[in-house]
Amino acid sequence: MRRLLFIGSAVVFLDVVFYAAITPLLPAYVDDLGLSKTSAGVLSAAYAAGTLVASLPAGFMAARLGPRRTLIAGLFLLAVASLAFGFARHIVLLDVARFVQGTAGALAWSGAITWLMVTAPESRRGSVIGDVLAIAIAGTLLGPVVGVLAHAVGTKPVFSSVVLIAGVLSVLALRLPIPGHGEELSIRETADAMARRSVLRATLFVMAPSVFFGVIAVLVPLRIHDLGGGAGVVAGGFMVGAAFEAVLSAWVGRLSDRVGRLRPYVIGMGISAAGLAVLPAGRALGVVVTLLVVMSVGAGLCFTPALAMLSDAAEASGLHQGLAAGLINIAWAAGQVLGSVGAGATASASGDALPCLVVAGMLVVVALAARHTIVGRAGYVAHT
Repeated sequence: MRRLLFIGSAVVFLDVVFYAAITPLLPAYVDDLGLSKTSAGVLSAAYAAGTLVASLPAGFMAARLGPRRTLIAGLFLLAVASLAFGFARHIVLLDVARFVQGTAGALAWSGAITWLMVTAPESRRGSVIGDVLAIAIAGTLLGPVVGVLAHAVGTKPVFSSVVLIAGVLSVLALRLPIPGHGEELSIRETADAMARRSVLRATLFVMAPSVFFGVIAVLVPLRIHDLGGGAGVVAGGFMVGAAFEAVLSAWVGRLSDRVGRLRPYVIGMGISAAGLAVLPAGRALGVVVTLLVVMSVGAGLCFTPALAMLSDAAEASGLHQGLAAGLINIAWAAGQVLGSVGAGATASASGDALPCLVVAGMLVVVALAARHTIVGRAGYVAHT
């Protein structure tokens, strides 16, 4: 289990590092290519859009062909797409390359998460998810550093390094003694399980904080830039926030195995909503960076329980964990696209206050809805 956890965490880490590397690069692309906030939002969201399109096929692939093959396919595609992104100099090519990176991410995540979930004991599911998310968040911690490095030395050598790293991880996955086998699936039973209220509600619980992530991924870097902060300030702020989030994710995963998923989820959503609502009032770099850290604390409290709730709901409904991983990717990607593109377009038209307040209100509504949810002995979600 330890070797599997190491491989799965390393794959997730690689994927997230190069997803997050765009954050300090975004203002430079805006200046160099003359992008609007809407175009910047599209570039940021293209990764999540690729994940959204590929999530369900990736989940079926992990369930039918096995998580090992799905993981390795994701690594191969990630290497190709990252190489293309590093050499691209036109916004359309950058958007396409980032879209394919997101597709690769869906495959890699589905393979890694499915493999871990079918191997881990139910009593440790929150702990395993928390550990993987902590590593993923550490990737968001390093991602801005990689972005700053790419800004300094060029995107070609930095993004080309993915080819080597993905190759090494593929070899390690092939040598892993734990088999990643596939299973026969009934389309009708799968559709029925996915349509159950408990699964749909748990999917919503993952999607809501994902919308929030999409908003801050676009508006916070651009706000820091408007206030005179450079790529280093953007990277530093996100690094500090990610450090808090990583520590909290691992701790909250273990806590949710003991006390349930909902309590930390609701608290985290409330903190995130409060920070986002205040963000438009920030008129100084220190205030914006502080709010970013506060919102990261909220994210660290709510996201791990959300993923665990969806995995629990899938098991209770008879849904294969590969499809649960697909739903996790769909919820995350849909939220990221809605948050990034919607916030960018709305902010371009009417300023930052409207998207921040709307999404903050949405977080509060979902948190209140979660309070009317019971988590049963197995951890699954049911309506009262």
